[in-house]
Amino acid sequence: MTARAHDLRTHPVHLGLGAKAVAQPAFTGMEWYTAYAERNAADGGEGRLVSMYDFTSDWDVWEMHPSGDELVVCLSGELTLIQEGPDGSLHSETITAGQYLINPAGTWHTANVAAAASVLFVTAGEGTQSRPR
Repeated sequence: MTARAHDLRTHPVHLGLGAKAVAQPAFTGMEWYTAYAERNAADGGEGRLVSMYDFTSDWDVWEMHPSGDELVVCLSGELTLIQEGPDGSLHSETITAGQYLINPAGTWHTANVAAAASVLFVTAGEGTQSRPR
């Protein structure tokens, strides 16, 4: 067995069928998601992407995951998630270290960052969409 440590900030993990955890290549930007979907297509909507990001400013996009819920865990700092309901209504809630929120499948969401925050995501990544904020 060959173990190799990875930084979750740069190398996300795919959780797939059969309880498999598969290290992914380095994240290179939004185009990375297309290749991710191709690499893990056999897992369909049941696959999950586990990633971590450090934020120092508000997000400049909205995103939505049609295939399943997304778990958002604040590891440090503070983050205000903003969710857009089907009727266009907005709900915002602030989380701090150790707290989490769930973005339901199909819910557009974005975030404001009051101070530096590290955030862990467990995402049903198949079909993820984004739009400018």
